[in-house]
Formats: sequence, C-alpha cells, structure tokens
Amino acid sequence: MVDKQAKEKAKGQRKKRQAKLRIKWVKSSIGYSERQKATIRSLGLKRLGDTVEWKDDPVTRGMVNRVKHLVEVEEW
Repeated sequence: MVDKQAKEKAKGQRKKRQAKLRIKWVKSSIGYSERQKATIRSLGLKRLGDTVEWKDDPVTRGMVNRVKHLVEVEEW
C-alpha cells in the first residue's frame, strides 16, 4: 500500500514540459488594420522590439498567424 502511494506521489510531481513560443515584434503595425493592432496588443507586445513568451497552443498559434508578417516566432 505504501509503495502504491509513493508511486502516485512521484507521478504527480513529474510535470510535462509545456512547449513555449518566444514572440518578437519586428515590424511596425502602422498602416495595418485595427484588428491586427489589437492582436499585437493582446499578445502583450507594447513596443517594437518587445519579446514575450507564450505557451504553445492553438489559440496562441491562431493569434500569431494573424500577424505573422509583423512578428518573429521561435519555439523553445
């Protein structure tokens, strides 16, 4: 019984490493739609050259896809 509990505890302590995206704003959003500017802001980018880290999931990928011409993405 003790071994079973120890295994369960050890199993819970192991965390899977979540893939992340490093997103850098590299091109100005001047001249682009308000929707694209809002997407840049919602990603947490405030100034040109800013870099943020987000977990890699379909929602984040969709946001990045909308502004892929304005940002650089690095997986790590």
